[in-house]
Order: sequence, then structure tokens, then C-alpha cells
Amino acid sequence: MTDIALKPAIELAAMIRDREIGSRELLDHYLERVERFNAPLNAIVALDIEGARRKADRADAALARGESWGPLHGLPTTIKELFENEGMPWTSGDAQFAERVADVNAPPVQRIVDAGAIVFGVTNSPLNGMDVQTYNDVYGTTNNPWDTDRSPGGSSGGTAVALATGMSAFDLGSDIGGSIRNPAHYTGLYGHKPTYGIVPRRRLQLPGLMSVGDLSVSGPLARSAEDLDFALSILAGPESDRAVAWRLELPEPRQTALQSYRVAAWLDSPVAPVDGAVLERLDAAVAALRDAGVTIDDDARPEIDFAESDRVYRGLLAATSARRIALKAFAEMAKREDELPGEDADPPPAYARGAALRHAQWLHLNEAREQMREHWARFFERYDVLLMPVTSVAAIAHDHSERGDGTIAGQGRKISVNGTDRSYFDQLSWVGLITVVYLPASVAPVGLTPAGLPVGIQIVAPYLEDRTAIDFAKRLGEVIGGYETPPGYE
Repeated sequence: MTDIALKPAIELAAMIRDREIGSRELLDHYLERVERFNAPLNAIVALDIEGARRKADRADAALARGESWGPLHGLPTTIKELFENEGMPWTSGDAQFAERVADVNAPPVQRIVDAGAIVFGVTNSPLNGMDVQTYNDVYGTTNNPWDTDRSPGGSSGGTAVALATGMSAFDLGSDIGGSIRNPAHYTGLYGHKPTYGIVPRRRLQLPGLMSVGDLSVSGPLARSAEDLDFALSILAGPESDRAVAWRLELPEPRQTALQSYRVAAWLDSPVAPVDGAVLERLDAAVAALRDAGVTIDDDARPEIDFAESDRVYRGLLAATSARRIALKAFAEMAKREDELPGEDADPPPAYARGAALRHAQWLHLNEAREQMREHWARFFERYDVLLMPVTSVAAIAHDHSERGDGTIAGQGRKISVNGTDRSYFDQLSWVGLITVVYLPASVAPVGLTPAGLPVGIQIVAPYLEDRTAIDFAKRLGEVIGGYETPPGYE
């Protein structure tokens, strides 16, 4: 029998609402699992046990009076530590902020709280969220439950591990370099990177950065595709300063049957080669869809150049990341950038160049992005979804040999693809194709490699058609894959 902790959040919320289980009862069950499983994984790094129990008791009492706080009424929830969560630690993994406590909720956290959820803990992320692994000097390293010698990815690694092992019902990720999609792929979960701009991110008050940076989004990880849609219905909406006049109504999925979907598959590229163990699972997913009666075009591509799109993405990524750089450090980086050969595309100089962009250079990159967005829009006139890898490899071994300064990390590290060393930053290439053009993408698990590591497939949909990607993820799970509990956490 499946442990109740592993059920989808949408089912658990309904069980609380129907009083089949109490909020306090479910909370205590999750806390028991945290006590049993968390120490060797280090996914949940801070708890508010007594505060959460008081809120859970109030939630149960409210239901007994016939009152509802919303669709997440009484649901025990964790939140990625990178988000401000009122009354909880908010260090961003930075030792200089080790004692910092949030005094306000970040906008997506507020939407979850307003929907009735009870936040009982926070989950680990790398320094300032800027790595494809999850470790920092404040909380240490988070381990992958499928193999604790490996990373669960980043930056939403703690979130992914808490959900994959049934230590939380619901959690929130952020994604600028695959930080929702990579951890979902590395741990066997579903994840959704929303269309840029549909989940509020603008801070509600000073102090701190109030502007919404380029590329970054907030969105859910989950144990089911249904949870992705459930979460999106809660998270999506206009920014706070626009809500007085703007409304958001996402369209329904393009199709109502799996066989009706117009599907293209782009599963490998010499720009970012995919390891054979991962490619085998992606090919198996495509074969299962064909066996189920889906027509799939293996040759269709948007009229973009992968390498050029990657260059534009990395330039814009570095530019928006520079918001965190102190002006003195920025001046030094600009000086360094002036000394770099323009053709040097290796990660460290390319990052320095992007972080020190002149505004005119940024405008040229943005124009290139807008032209690519048009090519993607034309592609989706002919196809409903595009299937792609999330990244080139399955979960990587821990490698903290080079520590970044919070703006970027891992310039000298490598990953192994088919026995060949590749740049650590290849982990960003496939997700970056989608991030740079603001498109939505869902990740669905499609099985395990021969080494027993999860593989996810990236399902890309047209701009603002998030529900098409999520619906296809749900239907794919009916023919192959789906969430599988890591061994020992059933």
C-alpha cells in the first residue's frame, strides 16, 4: 500500500477538505518521515514544528466550522529557502546572511499561503541559487535519494528531494538555468517551468531588489502531472501592481486525446550531445508514444541555430545575474571584459562578457531573442509540443572542486558524456533553448538508466500554452514512466 505521504498534493488537499484526514495528522506524518529520512539527504534545512502544528490545529477547527481557507487548506508544505518565507530562515545559502529571517513572503509564497497551505519547513538550494548542484556554506550538501554520492541538481535540489521521498506534500521551485527542470530530471519528478511572466515575482515592499529580472520564473515540482496543473492554477496571475486591472486566463490544452497531438522530437545535437543511457530512455518514450498511436516527426525543428541560441541565452543569463554584483566588482568585471578576445567563447570569459554588457550590446541580444521567438511561434503553428532532453546526462556525482561567488559556479568542472569530458555548463544548453524565448516546458519522468538513475523528458509548448505541456505530460505518464518512489522511501 502506498504511504499517504507519497500521494499527489491534489489528492491530499481533497482528503483534508473532505475530512478524511486531519491537517495536524498529515503534518505529523510528514514530520515523522523528516525525522526518519532527512538526515542523510539534507533536503529540509529548517523547521517550524510548533508554529505549523498550531496552524494545522486551526485549520482542522476551521473545517469543523464549515470554513475553508482555499484549495490548499491545511496542506503541509515546504518552501525552497531561496524564497522569502515570513518568519523562516532566508540565507540564500550565504554565510554572511546565516542569521537572516524573512519578514515578508515572496509573491509566489504568498499565493500558496493565501490558498491555505501550512509551511512547516524550508528546503536547501545552492548559494544564491546559482549552481546545478545543491550545496552551500550555511547548510551543506543535499544528496540524491537514488544515489547519495550524486547531486539532485540545483537550484531546487532540496525541493526535489523532499518531494521525491515523501517528506512534503507541495513545494515551489525557481528556474533560470533549469533549476526546476534539472532537479525533476535528476530525481524522477514532474516539474513545470511556466511561461515567463505568468507567476508573480515582484517584491511587495522594500528593502531589497524589487525589479523582476529577465528569464527567471517560479513554478512547481510534483509527484504527478495533475499537481502541476493544480499548482499553476494557484500560482499564476498578474504582478501585484497590475492586478488592479489585469487578468490572466491560460488557454486549455490544445488537444483532448493523446493521439490528436501533433508532436515533434529533437533528442540529440552535436552542440550538446546526449549521453547514450539518457538517450535510450528518451527514444523509449518516443517509441511508446508511437505504439500508442501518436504520430511523431523526428526531423522538425524551429528555424533557429542551436549554438547561436545558446550564445544569446548565456549572454542574457550573465547580464541578468549581474544584478547581484556590487558596483565595484562590476567595474572590475567590465575592465576584464575589455581585455578579453571577442571570439573567446569559453564559459569564464563568456560570462564576464555577458555580465559586463553595455546596454547597446544587450539590445542586440534581445533583438536576436525576439527573432527566435518568432521562429518558435511559427513552429508551433504546425506542432503542439516538442519533446527534448532536459540535459545531457543523468544525475551527476557531487563535485565541489570549484566554488563560485554566488553569481556563477563551476567554470572548470566537467561532466562525462559518452566517455568524453564536456563542459559543466552543457547542463544548461537544452533548458536554455527554452528559457531564452520565454516558453513553458514540463518535465515528465520516463524511466531509469541501466545504473538506476531517473531520466526526464522536456515537453515544450507554445507561449502561454502551459496547460498543453502539462496535459501532454499527464497523458505520456499513462503510456510510459510516471513518478516512482526511490528505493527505501516507500
